[in-house]
Order: sequence, then structure tokens, then C-alpha cells
Amino acid sequence: MSESVNHDALLARLALAEKVARAGGEKALAYFHQRDSLVVETKHDLQDVVSKADREVEQMIDQQIRAQYPDDGFLGEEYGLQAGSSGYTWVVDPIDGTSPFLNGMPNWCVSVAVLQDGVPVIGAIYAPYYQECYVAALGHGATLNGKRLQVDPARTLQNHVTGFGANSYVSPDEVGKILASLLDAGGNFIRIGSGALMLAWVAAGRVVGYYEPYMHAWDCLAGYCLVKEAGGWYHPFNTEGDRLLKGAQVLAVAPGAEADLRRIAGL
Repeated sequence: MSESVNHDALLARLALAEKVARAGGEKALAYFHQRDSLVVETKHDLQDVVSKADREVEQMIDQQIRAQYPDDGFLGEEYGLQAGSSGYTWVVDPIDGTSPFLNGMPNWCVSVAVLQDGVPVIGAIYAPYYQECYVAALGHGATLNGKRLQVDPARTLQNHVTGFGANSYVSPDEVGKILASLLDAGGNFIRIGSGALMLAWVAAGRVVGYYEPYMHAWDCLAGYCLVKEAGGWYHPFNTEGDRLLKGAQVLAVAPGAEADLRRIAGL
């Protein structure tokens, strides 16, 4: 990343990131309340679903960003990468947790990240059903509805709960081994179907860490910024070239559980 961050440019994009995350969330919430009318399609497998709501929310966010920053890049889960020339790239998941969303559960969110030269410098995650908006910018801390977030170093794998996620890219045997290692170490786990929201929960101290063996950039980069600014650690995601479009191991964790979770994840 550039040696000096343009703070005015960063904060202007932060304000827009929060604005589009909230707007996208409210649009998605309207669809949530009429979800029985949505046509559901599958993508990678029968568990990987998408609807008109995902696509329309992404298009709306893209249009609002392009109106203000036409030279920025944009990567959305549904429509892919549009390259930019400014050094900034927006990375958006319009509805992370589509399966909970379509099945009437509240644990889904809109995730908006901004990369500067490949580094996540802004994260905004809005969970509209909970009316919770998490925002962070590099060097400016992380907040939840305006309240500063700071992870508790006294929380460990053994005295807290760990978030975990998996999908069909990961074998059942591998999932079993990971969870067995976590339980053998004295930990416990929770899974809610939205990795982005669970990363926000790491920053908020609701879980001590989040691990997923295979996750995409649009699911994790906003949460990574939040966790870092709240005092946690994350395993870097390779954003060079087409690696930005491929899945990778994702781990974000508070200091007290970092050694244990890095060992379990093999990092």
C-alpha cells in the first residue's frame, strides 16, 4: 500500500461505505419481508443460493459508488470484477447469509470493503434485522452504531466461543478434524451462516475468533478491517491479480486465542 494514506479520501469513502451498506440493507430487508415471492436459484451447489434480492442490492450499491468514484474498481459477488484506475477497489457482498435470509432467519448482512492497493482499509457491515452497523477505517478504529469496539485480551479459546464456517469446497473429513481439534483444545463453536457477520462479531467481542477453511474476498475483507481496528489479528488474504477472485483460508481472532486458532488452522 502507499506509504501515506490520503485521510480525506479514506474518510470520504468510509462515509459512502456506511451509506451504501445501510441503503443496501434496507432494500434487502424489504425483500426479506416478502421473501416467499422470490425466485431462488442455485450456483455452486444446492446449498449455494441466490435471488433477485442479491442482484438488485449489488447493482444499487455499485451505481451509488460509481456515481461518486467512477475510477474506483468494484468487485461484487454476483457480477464480478470491474477494474479501476484509482488504486481503490470496493469489494461487496450484497447479502452475506443468503440461505438464512431466504429461510426467514435474521443472521445476514451487507458487507462493503474498500481496498487501497490491495489492503483492506475500510469495512462496513450492516445487519438490518438487528439494526446494527459496524464500520472501521485503517487507523481510525472500529465502531458498532457509533460505539468504539475493542477486543478483550482476556478472552481465550477456552473461556469464550469461536465462530466457524464451512461449505462444499471443504471435505466433510476436514470439517470434522477442525472441529475435533477445536473441541480437544477446550473450545466450543457456533455457526450462523454468515461469515461476514461473524467477523464483525469478533470485533464486537461476541466470539473470540472466526475460522473458515475456504472463503471469498467479498465475505471477509470488510470484517478483516473491523477486527484489525478493534485490536485483533487476521490472516492476510492474497488480493494480487486474479487471487482476489479465488477463495482462501480465513481467520480473524482476538489476541488471547490467536495461538490456539492459528495452530488449529495450520497457519
